[in-house]
Amino acid sequence: MAVIHQTHVKPTKLELLTTWLPTRPWYRGPAEPELARAGGFRLDDPEGEVGIEFMVVTDGSGAYLVPLTYRGAPLPGAEHALVGTMEHGVLGPRWIYDGCHDPVLTAGLAALIEGRTEAQAQRVSHTPDREVARSCTDAARVPALGAPTDTDETTEFAVPDGPTLRLHRVLTPGSTAPEGAIGQVTGAWAQADGSRARALFAVLQAR
Repeated sequence: MAVIHQTHVKPTKLELLTTWLPTRPWYRGPAEPELARAGGFRLDDPEGEVGIEFMVVTDGSGAYLVPLTYRGAPLPGAEHALVGTMEHGVLGPRWIYDGCHDPVLTAGLAALIEGRTEAQAQRVSHTPDREVARSCTDAARVPALGAPTDTDETTEFAVPDGPTLRLHRVLTPGSTAPEGAIGQVTGAWAQADGSRARALFAVLQAR
């Protein structure tokens, strides 16, 4: 399982996202947001090379799900998905990507939905995140995902003659999977008043 290093990073993740988020078509907040980390979880890379995090951030406009990958070298062909670079106090230079464009993250998400891996706590090593729930019908399998497409609320991965996977970027407290869903992931985060909200993070639907 991935080890969470208690160290400094420069710039911070929130500093990078403050610049990057306003460029996304699904972001509804101000051009210069004041972001807060509100929740999320991690997945393990079977090869132990890539950090995988699903971060929930909030501002005055709502809550957003931001999947990120952390790499020790640039990901070839993914320049368009680069969020930024940072210096990690233990690991050195790191390249941060919108994880929807990183095959390691999408493979991990498929494994989570199918139950072949489990969500890990965001800030504690070797600890499953029990607030993340997943389900999948017996017959459902997540195929190799194609290129992602952003909409005004989701990122979608369509597979020819296969199901569609929707990752909810804009989180709506209390949302649940629509009728006909064959797989899903739900999670929780902290709201400004200290209460916990829960919503649909990702859904797999047959065509």
